Amino acid sequence: MAKQKKFNITGICIPKLHYMVDTGDKVDKIIGDYIECDEYFTINRARQYGKSTTLEMLYNRLKTDYLVLDISFEAAEDCFASVYTMVLGVVNKVARALLEYDVPDALTEIWNSPVSTELPLDSLSTKITSFCKASEKEVILMVDEVDKAADNQIFLSFLGLLREKYLKRSVGRDYTFKSVILAGVHDIKNLKMKIHPEQMGHYNSPWNIAADFQIDMSFQVSGIESMLMEYERDKQTGMDVPAISELIYEYTSGYPFLVSYICKLLDERNFAWTREGIQEAVKILVKGPNTLYDDMIKQVEEYPEMSAMLKNILFRGIEYPYNEYNKVINIGKMLGFIEDREEVTAVSNRIFEMQLYSYFISEEYSRGQIPDGQLPDKNQFIQDGNLNMELVMRKFYEYYNSLYRQEDAKFVEEHGRKIFLIYLKPIINGVGNFYVEAETRDKTRTDIVVDYRGVQYIIETKLWRGEGYHSEGEEQLWGYLKQYRLTRGYLLSFCFNKKRKNRGIKEIIYKGKSILEVVV
Repeated sequence: MAKQKKFNITGICIPKLHYMVDTGDKVDKIIGDYIECDEYFTINRARQYGKSTTLEMLYNRLKTDYLVLDISFEAAEDCFASVYTMVLGVVNKVARALLEYDVPDALTEIWNSPVSTELPLDSLSTKITSFCKASEKEVILMVDEVDKAADNQIFLSFLGLLREKYLKRSVGRDYTFKSVILAGVHDIKNLKMKIHPEQMGHYNSPWNIAADFQIDMSFQVSGIESMLMEYERDKQTGMDVPAISELIYEYTSGYPFLVSYICKLLDERNFAWTREGIQEAVKILVKGPNTLYDDMIKQVEEYPEMSAMLKNILFRGIEYPYNEYNKVINIGKMLGFIEDREEVTAVSNRIFEMQLYSYFISEEYSRGQIPDGQLPDKNQFIQDGNLNMELVMRKFYEYYNSLYRQEDAKFVEEHGRKIFLIYLKPIINGVGNFYVEAETRDKTRTDIVVDYRGVQYIIETKLWRGEGYHSEGEEQLWGYLKQYRLTRGYLLSFCFNKKRKNRGIKEIIYKGKSILEVVV
């Protein structure tokens, strides 16, 4: 009896064991654009982005035509006590990789020849030259978990050696590897920054021969759909495969770990393969703990400048022009938190936004920055298990006016929506989630979507900019209600025009949609 497949979120994905997105086209492109062109390159992507699985697929595709030396620096700390131990470690790892092949004894003897203790790097260089020259097949070196080695300056010497041999080969003066592939989170230019995080603005390039790796390794909707079609053939859940694939992509933007985690939760916890089931899975994923979330919080705390930028994007709607030469943006992109969205810096997916909102709001509480005892009891907002959003909005009007009514315009502009999100979070905490539509997050308006037990609520928050602009807000909210197929929405306006008299709460009908307008 065949072993039942599962969704995998740890280690390498194996086709016969795991439901997988077919990335064969990406592997083909890597081979055609890089390997066959003799390129040296780095597959640098964020944590749990499928790097090791991609290397395994490359290995299986290449091993027939090439001699592929597949090594890893996982758990290799003892290799970096000295240059000699590093060289010896590389030699030993390659020797083990050679056991996968039926290579001539003479070739094995070349590689296993003694390493000079006086000139270990020179000895390794000679060994590589002799080995590649004698091999009947062209030799490819693949190194996984390069970040585990990059903590030590000695590793840069190894990269320098590969660089020197590559350049000499280019002019016909040396034999070396056809292609070298390094896989890790950090790009080569960031290795010094990893060794010395305080030197965020100083990059080195011990391997500036590396080609830019431009392959998009995220999962597209079509790939998710093909994976779920295989699952549906096995399980016959009755799901709407195209709709579910699209929804999973909306939450994850194709981040491989997040896609697999949502699917794994739906499968193993017997959640329905519906919008409501996905919302339940997302709630668990956002809450954590999981290894990716743990790493995110660690990195946010390690890089305070990046943390400040993320807060400004999420809470204040500040737009940062996207430029990878900006050291903070570069770090955020490398770690997978930030992306280029039409030349504006944006959080890379909806789930990361949810997690960051949750974390930053919890920081506010832990630092005592929330008025003590002022937040209302959440139980009054839950009736028969459902969220009473009408009461949430009406009570926020009272809450805001009792605490923040006298604040000036600048305070309102910078903190108004943050105050509402801090107010909202404990009410829906543990049951619901919220996210912000990225295309509406700016300094003047934000559309917040609340998911609570399968029901969605749309709240547009905006700064008062006059009656004309207010009417635009109604039109924009109507558009979102139409898109989400909802009949009722909420418009929260922060007004710091002291001459305006009609602050308060009112009901309106706009193009057939009912809107509760709250002006504070």
